[in-house]
Amino acid sequence: MSLTSPAAVIFDADGVLVDSEILAVEVEIVMLAELGLTYEPAEYRRRFLGLHDHDFRDALDIDCRATTGRPLPSDFLHRTHARRLAACKERLTEVAGAAAAIGALTKQKAVASSSPTAFLCEKLALGGLLDLFDPHVYSADMVGRGKPDPAVFLHAAENLRVDPAACVAIEDSVNGVLSAKAAGMEVWGFCGGGHMDADAARRLIDAGAHRMVADWAQARGLFAAFG
Repeated sequence: MSLTSPAAVIFDADGVLVDSEILAVEVEIVMLAELGLTYEPAEYRRRFLGLHDHDFRDALDIDCRATTGRPLPSDFLHRTHARRLAACKERLTEVAGAAAAIGALTKQKAVASSSPTAFLCEKLALGGLLDLFDPHVYSADMVGRGKPDPAVFLHAAENLRVDPAACVAIEDSVNGVLSAKAAGMEVWGFCGGGHMDADAARRLIDAGAHRMVADWAQARGLFAAFG
């Protein structure tokens, strides 16, 4: 599968457009260790990155009960969100080169993210990217199902009025790759975020990514070939 001239490009946000995943993982692993839950970082990224908060909570609750015999605290998501937001306000940046590459893209474009709508828009604004996509910024909140379900990608394509099969999706997580593939899109795995490790490309290829992209400089070159 290789689209030489797609109708649209649909982007994940966290770890693709804004370098928020490295902050989120940092916050979450510390908070989970406080509850007695420890994770090997690569496995943590494989399992949890790209999930909607509700699915993330449910998966952690299963782990918490199995490991500690107790449920995940009911306020865990609220406390986690507060710490993630504080970290983003202090340190969030775009993923290097994102704004320049996207500004040069002549195809239709949208964001399709598992992040809650308000937080998604705030992160894009903090990274200086919101105006490049507005109003085509779509959250799993809008469809009631998060990645790896394809609903948010299908919703973005529908609102752009393009065939999902004519879209390229750019993703950094296994769950995101599975979501975009299930939507029938060509998927590019993106390795430019600060949270990516040496095994990241392999995980995305194993999940079904059709092409790997190292950074936004490479992506911009690929965009230029679209014509």
